[in-house]
Amino acid sequence: MLVLVSPAKTLDYENEAATTEFTLPKLTQYSEQLINECRKMTPADIASLMKVSDKIAGLNAARFESWSPTFTTDNAKQAVYAFRGDVYTGLDADSLSTASLARAQTQLRILSGLYGLLRPLDLMQPYRLEMGTRLANANGTNLYQFWGDVITDEVNLALSEQGDELLVNLASNEYFKAVKPKLVKGTIITPVFKDRKNGQYKVISFFAKKARGMMVRYILDNDIKTLAGLTQFDVAGYYYSEAESTPASPVFKREEQ
Repeated sequence: MLVLVSPAKTLDYENEAATTEFTLPKLTQYSEQLINECRKMTPADIASLMKVSDKIAGLNAARFESWSPTFTTDNAKQAVYAFRGDVYTGLDADSLSTASLARAQTQLRILSGLYGLLRPLDLMQPYRLEMGTRLANANGTNLYQFWGDVITDEVNLALSEQGDELLVNLASNEYFKAVKPKLVKGTIITPVFKDRKNGQYKVISFFAKKARGMMVRYILDNDIKTLAGLTQFDVAGYYYSEAESTPASPVFKREEQ
């Protein structure tokens, strides 16, 4: 199965990656086009567009300016180790075994506003450009129009290369909107994670994000290849709720924490 996740706003370029192995991102010709658009903006423009503080806007203006089409271990870091956030806390890439990391490189893809689609070991220069950003470009007024079918085509290629037609969507709605489901040459499965709070089971963003990362880790460590295998997910107290599930949307519940 192929698994899709979102990136994270929080980045770590201070600590060393757990491996020196790396690959190069495949869609940098598109990234360079976006960087050129971003370089036209002042820090004030960035603050307004991205709705961030002046400090973060200034940081991102500097990142856009220093971005280079040449990727090295001096200016970039492997994506799965650079992203930090709830999903990546659940995944805990730093402790992946050699076998699980190799599976990740084949089976895991990270959606990105700037890079389109990243493999875990693809070098990535620091940036912030969320997929929902309404950045005017040659193809339209936002990043969904900019990427068009490109990301979906890459997803289909990855599905073909890893050998089956099962696509597990563990990305947020904002990022999965960059994929065109009708064009995906496979079966899309979107797990749902519900936590009990005040007597009711509901999707709680913080817990759901971390659970997505834990499910990625479960898939990689256990070499899960089928929906039946996926429904055995039982990490951190989650359990499969057959009564609430459909084949396209398996539901996992957990008691109040």
